[in-house]
Amino acid sequence: MDKIPWWRTSFGEPELANIREAVLNERISQGSVTKQFEDQFARSLGVPYGVAATSGSASILMALMALRIGTGDEVIVPNRTWIATAHAVLMTGAKVVLADVCPDRPVLDVENLEAKITDRTRAVIAVHLNGRATDMVSLALLAEKHGFLVIEDACQALYSRTAEGYLGTLSTVGCFSLAVTKLVSTGQGGMVVTKDPQVYEQLALVRNHGVTDIFTDSWSQMGFNFKFTDLLASFGLAQLQRVPGRLKHMQTIYQHYLAAMRDFAFLTPVPIDVNDGEVPLYAEFFCPDRARLVDFLASKNIQTRPVPPSLEISHYIESDGHFPNSKRFADQAMYLPCGPEQPLENVDRVIETLKTF
Repeated sequence: MDKIPWWRTSFGEPELANIREAVLNERISQGSVTKQFEDQFARSLGVPYGVAATSGSASILMALMALRIGTGDEVIVPNRTWIATAHAVLMTGAKVVLADVCPDRPVLDVENLEAKITDRTRAVIAVHLNGRATDMVSLALLAEKHGFLVIEDACQALYSRTAEGYLGTLSTVGCFSLAVTKLVSTGQGGMVVTKDPQVYEQLALVRNHGVTDIFTDSWSQMGFNFKFTDLLASFGLAQLQRVPGRLKHMQTIYQHYLAAMRDFAFLTPVPIDVNDGEVPLYAEFFCPDRARLVDFLASKNIQTRPVPPSLEISHYIESDGHFPNSKRFADQAMYLPCGPEQPLENVDRVIETLKTF
């Protein structure tokens, strides 16, 4: 019996055709195709500016650098996120300050955030984990009160939205990932979007060692090589065309699992507001006996994925060790097989197998 992977996406003739055209037209490094991809990506989110980057991790670092965050600053990061969020902060020389998540959703607990704010707090990174929205309205009020910047890590939240708009577009800058386990993938890659023309200008400089192009006669500011390529951009343009169908299929997979969950006392959905526009990138569930279930499904040729650990376990990130809401997510949450190209028959097989656990 074929193995069911925890994530399934696909690439095909549209991507191959675009790559071939880019090669034949000698569109290899960052150029006009990248600009076209940036413009289409930004336009699809209703914002004027997009800047492509080498990865989602790089997009967060670029945002921090463009906003001049560095040594002596503090940046608040939720305890439940992929480590890249914290690594980007540390790369600037700033201090990571960990904050707990909500009791029922693995996103920043804005209601209890104020205790983490000091006179050195320069920014808060709102991580919209697995398409779930941080309370951006309340966070904006706190930012206005205390004078810090808000950055959105929407790497897992492309096209998730609330009544206020798409996640990643509700603050100074929004960061996205184009890795293989994302809705739109170029293998590796990222994107930063903004509505602010001055921030956009800084992002473009940061991406290329602080200069607009290689024909420069000065070195005016810090930057690095975070440039994209036209090959990847041509790939991304084809991927954007797949979005409507993928969004629909991912919702279908999630609803398929939800319909079956009433039969499984050992599984509980991690809440996500799909009716309000949040996109379930991953099919995420709680299981108190997670390790045994993961092993059981593996024995049936079904791959699953426990969620990553909380950031508090990292020895190089300071913390007060008090994150009671994070524990359940770290100990029990897992992803069942999903993805924009995961066949429904695979989902049905997973459900039938779960009945025998």
